Amino acid sequence: MRRSFVDVDSWQTPKRGQLTPGDVFLCQKLKEEDRTLAVLSDGLGSGIKANVLATLTATMAMKYVSGYTDIMRSAETIMDTLPICSVRKISYSTFTIADVESSGETRIIEYDNPPFLLLRNGRAVPPPKRPIALRKWQHRTLQYSEIDALPGDRIVFFSDGVTQAGMGAPRTPLGWTVEHAGEFAERLLARDPAMTSRQLAREIGAKALAFDCGHAKDDITCGVLHIREPRSMLVVTGPPFFPARDHELGRMISGFRGTIAICGGTTANIVSRVLCRPLAVRLEQLDPEVPPAATMDGVNLVTEGTITLGRVASLLEAGTPPEGLRRNAATELLGYLINSDVITFVVGTRVNQAHQDPGAPVEMDLRRNIVKRIAGLLESKYMKETAIQYM
Repeated sequence: MRRSFVDVDSWQTPKRGQLTPGDVFLCQKLKEEDRTLAVLSDGLGSGIKANVLATLTATMAMKYVSGYTDIMRSAETIMDTLPICSVRKISYSTFTIADVESSGETRIIEYDNPPFLLLRNGRAVPPPKRPIALRKWQHRTLQYSEIDALPGDRIVFFSDGVTQAGMGAPRTPLGWTVEHAGEFAERLLARDPAMTSRQLAREIGAKALAFDCGHAKDDITCGVLHIREPRSMLVVTGPPFFPARDHELGRMISGFRGTIAICGGTTANIVSRVLCRPLAVRLEQLDPEVPPAATMDGVNLVTEGTITLGRVASLLEAGTPPEGLRRNAATELLGYLINSDVITFVVGTRVNQAHQDPGAPVEMDLRRNIVKRIAGLLESKYMKETAIQYM
């Protein structure tokens, strides 16, 4: 059976004057079931009240669908829970729910959100849709889609803050519209077919914001799911417990196909010696807080160990994107991690005595604990697949 990785990410900004967006985007990977779930909910109005309504909707949808509750049954339960606004006679929240299996089998259900885009081979294609009228809610129509997603397919969905951006302006009297957003996505992918979900979501959201002259007239949210072959990364930190395994570490690095990062001076010197590859420190990006990176043939990035990894863990925890950050070894490693899908950490267990001083800073934690923290953040917050191997 075909198995693909689903790269999922989003971009969001609240309506001008609001501190909290009225849209909520949630995603979850069910590792044991090889499923990826994503929900976009748009609460009525804006601000705190809209956010509460959208959060209620998105949380319910995620709970029901993750439990293999039929997606139609889930939608009907949500509709029962969400009342109708007595003044505007519309639902208090709209939603789009996507359930993607690693085989490509995809189910999407929409209620009053702008139609989602299916991008195949870089072009927007009309997805199959079936209108569903629920027995209890005949006046509320859902749109249901079943798709056999192919490697390379992208599913893009957004709130009406995207499609209605610029409404009333001479260039966009009816707003940006789904069709024009799709054409914009096509042009982006023509320039960069390997664009990540994070990049595509940011570009679409930023373009919508530009149509609103930089001041969002409504909450703007864009979510992207990209079905693709996984991008692999190997992160090696710490020397093997037994020096006799140094050559095994070298073979592991020389045989790996994907992005490679070595974190730790001792580890880098071992690999340099075993593989006869010179190691040179990079002095063009000196930073007082992070030790400089180094270069080695066949390795994408060489950094210091625990201080750099500790800084990366803090950046991941804060949700800080690498764009716009001061370029140093930690932000470079952060960028590689975020743009990878399946990350394997190889952690040497030889104790570095320099890190056992009780007066050392917090960053000088045992590297295995820092790696566990990074792996956990990558899985829970960034929807990556990780594995940790000790040697």
